Amino acid sequence: MKKPSLIISLIPMLILMGLLSLNIYYFKDNASFGPNQLALIFSGFVAAVIGIFYLKNSYKEIEENIIKTITLSMQANLILLSVGMLIGLWILSGIVPTLIYYGIKMINPSFFLPLSCLICCVVSLVTGSSWSTGGTVGIAFIGIGKALGISEALVAGAVISGAYFGDKMSPLSDTTNLAPAMAETDLFTHIRYMFYTTAPSIIITLIIFSGISLFTDFQTGALDGLESTLSQLDKSFNISPFLFILPVLVLFLISKKVPALAALFLGGLGGALFAVIFQQDLLVQLTQEGESIYQKIIEVAFGGFSIKTGDRVIDDLLSRGGMSNMLNTVWLIISAMVFGGVMEITGMLGRIAEGILSLVSNATSLIAATISSCVVLNLTASDQYLSLIVPGRMFKKAFKDKGLAPENLSRSLEDGGSITSVLVPWNTCGAYFSTILGVSTLSYLPYCFFNLINPFMGILIAAIGFKIRYNNEQDEKTNQTGQKT
Repeated sequence: MKKPSLIISLIPMLILMGLLSLNIYYFKDNASFGPNQLALIFSGFVAAVIGIFYLKNSYKEIEENIIKTITLSMQANLILLSVGMLIGLWILSGIVPTLIYYGIKMINPSFFLPLSCLICCVVSLVTGSSWSTGGTVGIAFIGIGKALGISEALVAGAVISGAYFGDKMSPLSDTTNLAPAMAETDLFTHIRYMFYTTAPSIIITLIIFSGISLFTDFQTGALDGLESTLSQLDKSFNISPFLFILPVLVLFLISKKVPALAALFLGGLGGALFAVIFQQDLLVQLTQEGESIYQKIIEVAFGGFSIKTGDRVIDDLLSRGGMSNMLNTVWLIISAMVFGGVMEITGMLGRIAEGILSLVSNATSLIAATISSCVVLNLTASDQYLSLIVPGRMFKKAFKDKGLAPENLSRSLEDGGSITSVLVPWNTCGAYFSTILGVSTLSYLPYCFFNLINPFMGILIAAIGFKIRYNNEQDEKTNQTGQKT
C-alpha cells in the first residue's frame, strides 16, 4: 500500500467542499436534508477509488473500516433517538412549556439584552436545539427589541449567544452527543469538562450585554404583547412548578454518572407519566375519536408533539420532538462516517493531519490547532457536523499519542466547531439564522459575543494549563517541562 501525498489526500476534501458549496447555493437551509449526505457519500466513493486504484488498498479493508467507523457513532445515534422521544414527551407533559412560561416572566426592560440571552440559554438547554430556540423565542425577542428601539443585530447577537450556550451544554443536543462520540469519551464527562471554557465565556457575554443595557433607552410598552403568549401557554397546558421535579431528577441522575442513554430514556418514561398526571385535559383534547391515550403518547414519542393554539410563536416552539425527527441527523452522521472511514483507512486523513501536526509541539498548540481546524472546516465545508467529525477523526490519535485524555479533544471540537458555524454566511447555520431572524450574518456577527469569545477561551485555558487532563501523571509532567510527548 502506497503512502498518499498531501495533494492526493486533499482531492476528496476539495471535491467535498465544492459539492457542499453547491448544495448551499441551490438548496440553502435544506442542504443538510439529503444533498449533503449524498455529497459525503460521493466524496467517500472518490476517496475509495483513489485508495483502490492508486494507493492499492483492498476493497474489503475499506468496507470493513467504514462499518467499524459507523459503529463508533452508534451510541450517539441511539442517544439522539432517545433525545427525540424525550423532547416530544417533555412538551406533552408540560415540562418545556412550564420552563418557557417562567422564563418569559423574568423579562425586565432594563435588562432586556442579558435576560433575552439568559432565557435563550434555558430554552436551548431544555430543548437541546439552538435552531429551535432561535426560530421561536428568538423571533419573539427580535420583535420586542425592535419595539424597544434596540438594534435588531444586537438582539440577534444576544439570542444566538444564549441559544448556542444551551445547545453546547445540553445533553439533548445532537452536536453535544456527536463530539464525545468522535473523541471516544462519554457524554457527561464531556459536558462537565466543557464547563471550564464555556462558563467563563457566557459570564463575560452576560456582563457585556448588561453593560450595553445600562446605556440603552427602552420603550417599555412593547412588553405588553407577551401577555397573550403567557395567557395562551397557561390556557393550553397545566403550568405547575411541580413539573420541575423531572428535570431535577434527570440532572441528579447525571450528577451520579448514570449512563446518558439510561438517564435520557428514564427521563422520557417520566415525561409520559407526567403527561398522564398533569395534562389530562390536553391528552383528551389531542386524542382523536377511537384513539386511546396510550396511542397518543406513543405517537408523540416516535413522531413528535404538535399543537395548534392560534399563537404562531407557541405553535412553532412546541411542535417538535419525536424519534423520527432525529433520523435525518442520524443519516447525516452515518454518511459522514462513510467519508471519514474511507479517508482514514487509505491514510489520506492521516496525511492531512500530519501537515497540520508538523506545527504542533505540545498540548497547547495541539488544542489550538484542533480549534482552528474546526473553524476552517466551518468556513470551507459549510456544515457544523463536519467541523466536528473531520477534525475529530484527524486529531484523535495525536491527542492519544501526547497522553491527553479524550475529553480534551471533545471539548476542543465544541469550542471551535459547534458555535462558530452560525458566524459563517454560507454555512447551513449562518444561512438559517440570518433567514429566520431577518438579520444578515455579517450584521449580527460582531454581537455574538459568546460565539466569538469561546474559541479563544479554549485556547487560553490550554495555554495556562488549567484543567488539561492527562491519561497519566508522567505525560503531564513531560508536557510542563516543554518536551514533546
